[in-house]
Amino acid sequence: MAKSVFPGELTLLHNPRCSKCRGAKTLLEARDIEFQERLYLDDPLTRDELRELARRLGRPARDWVRRGEAAYQEAKLDADTGDDAILEAMAGSPILIERPILIAKDRAIVGRPPELVLELVG
Repeated sequence: MAKSVFPGELTLLHNPRCSKCRGAKTLLEARDIEFQERLYLDDPLTRDELRELARRLGRPARDWVRRGEAAYQEAKLDADTGDDAILEAMAGSPILIERPILIAKDRAIVGRPPELVLELVG
């Protein structure tokens, strides 16, 4: 059996400067839900982790890339860019990853709005 790239029951991809991330974290903590916190800007996801995340989200990368970031234009991404190129750009510039994302054993969800993370745990 392959080792999980996201160990533990739940992992929250978190940016403390993001109000949506703080909101998701607060919702989980208020319900005493145990989770690992990964500060993905300080500990970027690898391409393999990003591919696995796309699988768990069940969505192509273009659905959870932050288009408004300068790094999006700098990477020359657009609506026609393929998933591999977007995942590569995300690996190099993690600010491009939509946030927050809660990852479970076999699923993941983008917490936009933050209350959506509760769908994964309840």
